[in-house]
Amino acid sequence: MEVFVWRGDSLQGGFETFRVPSEENQTILDVVTWIQQNEDPTLTYRFACRVGMCGSCAMMVNGTPRWTCRTNVKKVLRGDKLEVAPLGNLPVIKDLVADMDPFFDKWIKVGGRHEPGKSRHDPIEEISPCNTDRARANAGIECINCSICYAACDTVRSNPDYLGPAALLRAWTIVNDEKHADRRNVLDAVAANDGCFNCHSMGSCTAHCPNGLDPMGAIAGLKRTVACGAFKPGE
Repeated sequence: MEVFVWRGDSLQGGFETFRVPSEENQTILDVVTWIQQNEDPTLTYRFACRVGMCGSCAMMVNGTPRWTCRTNVKKVLRGDKLEVAPLGNLPVIKDLVADMDPFFDKWIKVGGRHEPGKSRHDPIEEISPCNTDRARANAGIECINCSICYAACDTVRSNPDYLGPAALLRAWTIVNDEKHADRRNVLDAVAANDGCFNCHSMGSCTAHCPNGLDPMGAIAGLKRTVACGAFKPGE
């Protein structure tokens, strides 16, 4: 097959063509690895687990963000051609490696870390898994921060300051966590400029999430919660 691979960084670069042998049950990551091992050892890319648990191998494949370790070549091959590029909506460090700092900076900006309301000396608070808020929080905790939703987001593409679907999904998880002691500040963060109300509800984030999560639904929940808070100060 003919594989076009991005080489360079955000400022200067272009696609380089490689001829790669086609094999049964071949993944995109297999193709990239073959090129690095057999054609050009300077090709730079990320991967770790190879089984869809870490998300570090995410790249653009024929213009679509995907986990390359879980994407079979035959499902995305166009004729005998394939295009592989670094994740979209992020700066490129080198070749297929995107700079994840802007993504994680926004995750932190929404108050993504847990703020406990009790110390280790307090009794453990029991929360039923059937609790409505707990169910909402559980729906988003499988996010592994692979940034595929961020790369697919049309709003991030037009507004780089937008917090993005992964950060807002995390915010929704925190807002529904009864053990989180600072939910008000999380809501203030997502209600600010470039927060949840910038979402155009295109749904690309939910459509492309490899874990089947629903960032768009989480963002809609944040919009409702913030709007209700505007009419009920202090809640």
